[in-house]
Amino acid sequence: MKEAANIYVALGANLPFRGRSPQETLPDALQQLAESGVLPVAVSSLWTSPAWPDPAKPAYINAVAEVRTALEAGALLRVLLEVESRFGRSRGERWDSRTLDLDLIDYRGLVMDTPALTLPHPRAGERAFVLLPLAEIAPHWVHPVSCTAISGLISRLPADAIDQTHRSG
Repeated sequence: MKEAANIYVALGANLPFRGRSPQETLPDALQQLAESGVLPVAVSSLWTSPAWPDPAKPAYINAVAEVRTALEAGALLRVLLEVESRFGRSRGERWDSRTLDLDLIDYRGLVMDTPALTLPHPRAGERAFVLLPLAEIAPHWVHPVSCTAISGLISRLPADAIDQTHRSG
């Protein structure tokens, strides 16, 4: 049974769910993951970032968790989608507001590209709201495709993306 960590999941939300704020939803989602055999071993602080592409929409609350599981990558993705669904996630317009978004960022350095799953996440290395919380819990992380250290990826981000992404609270 594989249970090594080095699996990273990004969490985000910008809409309330059943009267609970995104700040409350993310810890609740981590609890649901744990109950599904996906155990958080490290969790970043909560971070705030503007909605994109429409910054007039509510800001996102983001985090990254390192998790431990015996699930293979595809099965883990199915669990992530199931938990999103439990939190009212509907898949309509791309980049629309959401009650919960769970993205599989890296699965033990695995590189794959199938219709169902691309690893590492294809845009993770370009997103301040993923890289900054990830650097908090995994400062040693290296992108499995570009072989670029996380500090190098962060240094390539636009200054405004870094300025607009900050720890919550």
